[in-house]
Amino acid sequence: MRPMVVLGAGSWGTALAIQFARSGRSTILWGREEDDPAELARARVNERYLPGAMFPPSLAIEPDLARAVASGDDLLLAVPSGALRIVLQQIKPLLGAGARVAWASKGFELSTGKLPHQVAREVLGSGVPLAVLSGPTFAREVGEGLPTAIAVASPDAEFALQLAESLSAGNFRAYTQSDIVGVEIGGAVKNVIAIATGGSDGIGYGSNSRVFLITRGLAEMVRLGVALGARRETLMGLAGLGDLVLTCTDDQSRNRRFGRALASGKPIDEAIAEIGQVVEGYHAAKAVRMVAKKLGVEMPICEHVYRVLYEGMSIPEVVESMLRREVTPEN
Repeated sequence: MRPMVVLGAGSWGTALAIQFARSGRSTILWGREEDDPAELARARVNERYLPGAMFPPSLAIEPDLARAVASGDDLLLAVPSGALRIVLQQIKPLLGAGARVAWASKGFELSTGKLPHQVAREVLGSGVPLAVLSGPTFAREVGEGLPTAIAVASPDAEFALQLAESLSAGNFRAYTQSDIVGVEIGGAVKNVIAIATGGSDGIGYGSNSRVFLITRGLAEMVRLGVALGARRETLMGLAGLGDLVLTCTDDQSRNRRFGRALASGKPIDEAIAEIGQVVEGYHAAKAVRMVAKKLGVEMPICEHVYRVLYEGMSIPEVVESMLRREVTPEN
């Protein structure tokens, strides 16, 4: 097969590029000027975003976007959800006749409330096969080669299978999926719930509170997903429950750390600056709320996270408000 082309040299894009190369597929990694591609090529490691994870010999760095896109038929975009449309527009005139496009971006587009596959279809048209990669993964652990599993979802079964096979080797296993909506919903909602659990833990509310938020957060994820056409079982799998638990319970999660920082009294701007990378849940809270209100889906945890971030509500007020809600059946 022609090389896999990974666009985005942040921590996750770098980790996925390493995994493709580690699994035996030649891989091209493109990064922006601020990612210093020349230094990546010289050092053979991304010291800024993924220190210690050395590049396999079959991973090459390409600083020119047009040359990178022309290097292979299969492209993986590993960029923040807010940049997905822009990058898709940049690569559209560069795509060859057999191009296939996947992404590892998570979250609704803030301005439109669209999921990534809807944005990609709108920009690229109906002739390009599309896929999404998502699941319970931290970039550092993938870079280190620790055991990991993800979901690859696409309406094109052949594309999903070939991506999964290109990633699966050693300690890494990819499962195929056709429910692209369900996989994307899991990635969109889990970061918002992770802010809530980080805030709860940061204020000292303990394990009971954390599990309450995870469990009821899963219920909110399922409600929104089903309303958008997702399959319930998808949200009980790797890209739903799996990613939710991971993100809510481990401080490698930027969103969880963000919640903890807010609980310590830090202003939002200071908390984001301290983390030093994009905190997807900050923008996702606004987008999830917008979509939920449009569909009439009740999502009280996500609603309260929105109020903390955009209306100045305190975390103790959130917990008190949640616990005082009218008694209802669990299911």
